[in-house]
Amino acid sequence: MPPGQEPSQLLSKRLFYQGRKFNFEVTRLRLPNQVEGDWECVRHPGGALAVPVTPDGKLVLVRQYRFAAQGRLLEFPAGTVEPNEDPAATVQREIEEETGYRAHRWQKLGEFFLAPGYSDEIIYAFLAQDLEKLELPPSQDEDEDMETILMTPQELEQAIQSGEAVDAKTICSLLLAKPFLEDKGVRG
Repeated sequence: MPPGQEPSQLLSKRLFYQGRKFNFEVTRLRLPNQVEGDWECVRHPGGALAVPVTPDGKLVLVRQYRFAAQGRLLEFPAGTVEPNEDPAATVQREIEEETGYRAHRWQKLGEFFLAPGYSDEIIYAFLAQDLEKLELPPSQDEDEDMETILMTPQELEQAIQSGEAVDAKTICSLLLAKPFLEDKGVRG
């Protein structure tokens, strides 16, 4: 085991809430330094996100109403990974449902924890290229309120700097995609 990766000892675990998208539990642990305490955690199956790039170099985003933020956030299309589902399948489904585009070329950009201080949710980020606009409009889920937005990478960077785009998974994924966008000459 690498240094700094010593496991903690599980003393007890209590499930406080079991929901449709996540669970909330409190775990009592003894850390490697022998300190004991309770840690709250949101258990989430993970999410998959696409950084879609049109043939003319525009990024495809959605402006989506988010209850917790009490407003519409500018985001890359993403969705929850279903049980036993490959994140690549999740993101391929979500880009079509949320934006009405289909990608013919995919590349994994990486994965990252969204908020490791209180959640085990991991986001799997993919670059989606060779986009095709589907004939049918997006088939959003009943509980989704969103619109599709096209922006250059430069416009998205300006939206981030101005505070218009504040979604962490979108900001992180743009950073992961930037070398690939620059290699393809997509600058905005």
